[in-house]
Amino acid sequence: MQTRGRSGARRLVMQALYQAQISGHELAELRRQFRAGSDYQGCDQAYFETLLQNVCEQRATLDQDIAAYGDIAADQLDPVEHAVLWLALAELRFHADVPPAVIINEAVQLAKIFGAEGGHRYVNGLLDKAGQKLRAAA
Repeated sequence: MQTRGRSGARRLVMQALYQAQISGHELAELRRQFRAGSDYQGCDQAYFETLLQNVCEQRATLDQDIAAYGDIAADQLDPVEHAVLWLALAELRFHADVPPAVIINEAVQLAKIFGAEGGHRYVNGLLDKAGQKLRAAA
């Protein structure tokens, strides 16, 4: 998967959010660690920073979205799928300039590459519902 531009930023944000769930690291530590990585130089750094901050500040809201549009409690999700959903839901909520189809496609690709077998189908279904509702409300 591409590690440049916004796609690269999404991949790094997903990895940072996974790490946050496993290690308990907060925003400042995640930023420090990922800024030092070689992939950071090629990604859309401003988008990485904004998206990571969006998710870290809005996890409770994003978990409410997961509960509203899915049938698995957020705390029961695989950490990869959870991170992918946080990322994509934040984009749907806070980045109206990005088409929902792009958000959903990239989230599904991340889930296919890093997630549990079949997890991408759950991600796709939840985001399809969320995209219709969240963007219609905007």
